[in-house]
Amino acid sequence: MEQQDRLSTGTGSDGFVVNIDGHEVTVQDDGRTLLDVLRGQLGATSPKDGCSPQGQCGCCTVLVDGQPRVSCVTPVRRVAGRRVTTLDGLEAGERSRWAYAFARTGGSQCGFCTPGIIMRFSGLRSAGTTDTDRVTRSLSAHLCRCTGWQTVIEAWGAFDDGDTPCLTDRAAERATIEGRSVQAVGSEIVLGQGGFAADMAPDGALVAVRDRSGRWVVAETLYEARRAVGKVQGRRTTVDSAPPVGAPPGPWDAVLRTTWVEPAYLETDSAWCEPGGEPSSPLANGGAFGGKTASPVAKVARELADEHGRTVLALMSREDTVHLGPKRPPVAGGAMADGTGVMRVVRTPGIVEAIRAVAPDLTVEEVDVAGPPTSAAIRAAGWAEAVVLLAGARGSVGSVVSPDGSVAEAEVANGRINVTVRCGDPLDATVLRSYCIGAAHMAWSWVTSESLSVDDSGLVSDLTVGSFGIVRAGDTPQIDVTIEQDDDEWPRNGSDAVFAAAAAATWIHRGTPPDWPTGP
Repeated sequence: MEQQDRLSTGTGSDGFVVNIDGHEVTVQDDGRTLLDVLRGQLGATSPKDGCSPQGQCGCCTVLVDGQPRVSCVTPVRRVAGRRVTTLDGLEAGERSRWAYAFARTGGSQCGFCTPGIIMRFSGLRSAGTTDTDRVTRSLSAHLCRCTGWQTVIEAWGAFDDGDTPCLTDRAAERATIEGRSVQAVGSEIVLGQGGFAADMAPDGALVAVRDRSGRWVVAETLYEARRAVGKVQGRRTTVDSAPPVGAPPGPWDAVLRTTWVEPAYLETDSAWCEPGGEPSSPLANGGAFGGKTASPVAKVARELADEHGRTVLALMSREDTVHLGPKRPPVAGGAMADGTGVMRVVRTPGIVEAIRAVAPDLTVEEVDVAGPPTSAAIRAAGWAEAVVLLAGARGSVGSVVSPDGSVAEAEVANGRINVTVRCGDPLDATVLRSYCIGAAHMAWSWVTSESLSVDDSGLVSDLTVGSFGIVRAGDTPQIDVTIEQDDDEWPRNGSDAVFAAAAAATWIHRGTPPDWPTGP
């Protein structure tokens, strides 16, 4: 059923009326949130559920009487008689101009968070806001893992630049190389139409969620499934994180100890499957920084669909992704300026080879530590840490060469991160610049702020998106990217090299303290 039809239908006369995108809708007063009604009752998929719900990621932002509001923690009874506007309810011309603005600046990559940010921006423009600093501060209500914020803020300023095409016909090819997974780009992605499984499941699909014991519970709707498992919001611990691996003894020129960090992709793992069919991919648009490579949801969706004889959407909560999703392996290493040293790393298939690819003179020791699962598929896992450690021992970043053969240089100075990258034919400079800015932001955030508290049994205690330590827009340095033309060379991933180089530059800028995060 199309969303327009659902909006016109309503649910009967025994509830209260809400105006949603210009349509009067009757809503039951049964404890649902506004997001439950928008997505579950009305089929509106532009508001996204990124925190399950914790009211912390901003992906579900809509306008209530013209004011931005996070819909996942807004009881629908509070908007009785009021006017709710989703991205789909914006005037078509405004929606199109936002889409072009974000595409023009590279302000949207996977597109999951973008609809909520657009609604925030729309509300600010309607209120007459022109102050870019205020716009930047407003983004504290949002989380974007892909873009590094700078291109999002640039999109605010590009709103009046018209709707001329701004991406080359090879933009998607560059995005796929950088994301290491098939990825589309363009206006439809900005508007949240990235093919996310929770948006694309057929009408009438059952919904399966995990309870605290790990059992999958199936119900007719997500609201009913969450009620059945007694869903409660995640929590943030007051216990500080600590590097779990001890540094090797030695008179090292540099010592590095990292802690557990969360990949923090915003779309939680989901997949749907028809009985006897093939499940949809949990990757959707983009690669989730390697965090979904071995996601269990596709297998779960297939098994449950066959068991129930109906299409099933399997959906992980934010807590599920934290408990079950792989992390980058923590390391503890010591190195000399000549490139020799020892790096200890939490045992992870493929991680030794990743480190040796860039640091052949480091001795690598795998250790067993209680904690969440780890993966060498996480962005630059292992080899980025080796690059950082050796740069710290030398006292300079130099040119970082990734296992792909891309070259990046980075410097942190005067409140800016300056990046140079050479990675073959750029294909599309806007997309490549966006990914490099996002990688530099991720590196800065990783070194200075990100961590997870993990107890002695290996259980993660930080279960909210706000507890991951991701640096917000207002605390992100200006990032300048220079793309060196290399048109005669085959295109290869450049943002991972930028990630490693920017992390090394950030650590050196901070004075190479041994334990991460270093603090702001």
